[in-house]
Amino acid sequence: MLWLVKLSLQLLDPFWDAGYKGIDFRTQSSLKVGSVLKSDCQTPTATAPSSKLPDYFDTTLGWYAGPTATGPSPWLAQTNAAPFVGVSYIPNTPLETQAPIPGNKHGYNIFERLGHMSPYFPNPRGFGVHEYPVPPGANVTWLNMIHRHGSRYPEVTGNELRLAQKLTDAKGKYQAHGALSFLNDWRNVLGAEILVPVGKQQLFDSGTLHYYQYGHLYPNDGSKIIARTTTQRRMLESAEYFMAGFFGLGWTQNATLELVIESKGFNNTLAGYKGCNRTSWDIGGKTSREWAETYLQDAHQRIRGNITGGLDWTLSDTYSAQTLCAYETVAVGFSHWCNLFTYEEWEAFEYSLDIAFAAGTGFLSPIGRAIGIGYVSEVLARMQHHVLSSPTALINTTLDNNTVTFPTQQALNLDFSHDSNIISILVAFGLTQFAEYLPPTRILPEREFVMAYIEPFAGRLDIEVIQAPAPINPSRSVAVHELYEDGPPTSYVHFVLNQRTVPLGKSLKECGNRDDGWCEMTAFLEVQKVQVEKADFEWACFGDYEMPEYGTVSDGRPPSKE
Repeated sequence: MLWLVKLSLQLLDPFWDAGYKGIDFRTQSSLKVGSVLKSDCQTPTATAPSSKLPDYFDTTLGWYAGPTATGPSPWLAQTNAAPFVGVSYIPNTPLETQAPIPGNKHGYNIFERLGHMSPYFPNPRGFGVHEYPVPPGANVTWLNMIHRHGSRYPEVTGNELRLAQKLTDAKGKYQAHGALSFLNDWRNVLGAEILVPVGKQQLFDSGTLHYYQYGHLYPNDGSKIIARTTTQRRMLESAEYFMAGFFGLGWTQNATLELVIESKGFNNTLAGYKGCNRTSWDIGGKTSREWAETYLQDAHQRIRGNITGGLDWTLSDTYSAQTLCAYETVAVGFSHWCNLFTYEEWEAFEYSLDIAFAAGTGFLSPIGRAIGIGYVSEVLARMQHHVLSSPTALINTTLDNNTVTFPTQQALNLDFSHDSNIISILVAFGLTQFAEYLPPTRILPEREFVMAYIEPFAGRLDIEVIQAPAPINPSRSVAVHELYEDGPPTSYVHFVLNQRTVPLGKSLKECGNRDDGWCEMTAFLEVQKVQVEKADFEWACFGDYEMPEYGTVSDGRPPSKE
């Protein structure tokens, strides 16, 4: 019987290799739209579309997907050095986060200190305002969500992959000792760019959470909503897993997914930095490296002291070892690199990332506002129920000037983007509570700009519109019968970043000092007109000016034209 089983498997191999793997079981929408203007949505002649759908609604093409290298399968049951003392690792979680970290006297979680590489968690301290429920009689009537993709492998150009290759090339030429002994048998297990398993879970979980929060906003007339993502594979899959969590596996009956090309030369507000002719990552990177040279000296000497033989270990390698901890953990569940560093060094690592992003696309960047202002314009247009026809600020007018691809009456708006792009969107909205200067010589412990709190993997910004039958008392601690003031029906805007309210009045004075952090919609729309003008997209992205030094920009704008 055994030979028969083997023969059967051999006969099935060609079927699996040549047939089954090529079958795409995803259903497609039958929605038809008009022709696409070449100026914004031209596509390369690679393969023929798999259906008669327009390219931006066809999720099977695979064009502009970006790198898609997959790492080997996890084997945490074999590789995990657990059980550690503690309860943070539960098999269905599924990451091992209980690694003993030197100096961690209070049992803090270093995986909430990994900046934009932190697996998703709600902001534990909030943004400076209490959370209040919607008062009786008022209703959440509209949502605009912009969601970061889930945990992924490193980018193909990442220094952590360079270190992995360096260690692979030097195999057998060195010996590691002490806490670094694992390196003698270490091998690279990382792919590149695409979602890791827990990244898919994060988006599915978020879709389920959002259904519980906003399921009533889905139209009950049987029509589909339009959701948007980009053509990158991790972006497409993030949207699909979210939709499966929100609607179930048959989500294509409820939503049509619109793919906006993510590549240089294409207008795309979900990846605005691709269309800006300027970048300030060099400013953030240089300053971040200066800070790393300060905080990593002890760790660098510890690691070098545990290596003998032909391996030239640099300080840059020591920094990359910290990022390897983050990426290995989300890829295979556990990483030996994590406990090479003290808790203080993990706090300093997080701060290095805060500096990089604040100067890269945040308020300390001369293009911070410009990159995000196109998306802000889209949100404002949705709020006011009109399309966008002006080809400015990276707006794809082929899509945004058509109510089929840019619905204006949709109460549930779901978009998917990247961390640096969402940071710029917060800047473009004028949320100056995140604008503080981050000195590269010391940590600001009470700073508002903490990447792990603002944009961890699967971070999300939910913008709600709340309609009330009368003005709501800005002092929410009053008795129930005093919640409403005399006046006409009033709408409010509520920003929720990673499940915590962002108080709009703290940054936009026109919104007032409300306990709940909300802003009257009329005031919000009026103040956002000023924010759009402040961005000065053309000058910021294409103007002829010298890139400023770190710390000379504080409002997300470049030097003036004078």
